[in-house]
Formats: sequence, C-alpha cells, structure tokens
Amino acid sequence: MLEQIDTVKVRRESLRWLIILALYNARPEDLAEAVVLLTAQAMFPDATPLEVRRELDYLSDRKLVELRKDPAGPWWGNLTRYGTDIAEYTVPCDAGIARPAKYW
Repeated sequence: MLEQIDTVKVRRESLRWLIILALYNARPEDLAEAVVLLTAQAMFPDATPLEVRRELDYLSDRKLVELRKDPAGPWWGNLTRYGTDIAEYTVPCDAGIARPAKYW
C-alpha cells in the first residue's frame, strides 16, 4: 500500500525550519517579517504574508522566537536562546519542525 505524503504538513514544517535559519543568520539583530517572507518565497514562491505570520506565531508559542508586533503593522522576530540551540543542533528538536538530521 502506498503512503500519501502530506504536502501541506511538509511545507508548514519546512517553512518553520527556514524561518529559524533566517532568524539565526540575522542575529543579533531582529529580522523584519518582510525579509522572512522574501526568504520563504525563495523556497516556496507562493508563500504568503499570512502563512509566514502563522508560522512565526507557532514558533513564538514554542518559545523559539520572540516577536515584536508593531501596532502600525510590521512584525519583527528574533530567536530565543532555545531557538538558537535548535538552529545549532545542540538540543533535540521536537516534532513540528523539519530540521534535517545532523550529518557532521
């Protein structure tokens, strides 16, 4: 029996990992959501601002990202200590983020 690949789940979890990497590479500065969106669109050309915000919120709920939500509209993100540890492979990564296996 063939297993179906849940492409929506793969996309969502891959986008979360991509956001973590983008924020990691911007450290120690906060990163504007517009830059995160452009990064996401490099991998997923049809990525939307709403999709990026949804995944930023998810990562914030997991205490991996700190968000600064400007009342005028734009969001800014920065990794927490734990988010940095996830990016650097120093702690295990729970399900929900498509972090590749460490190969080095």
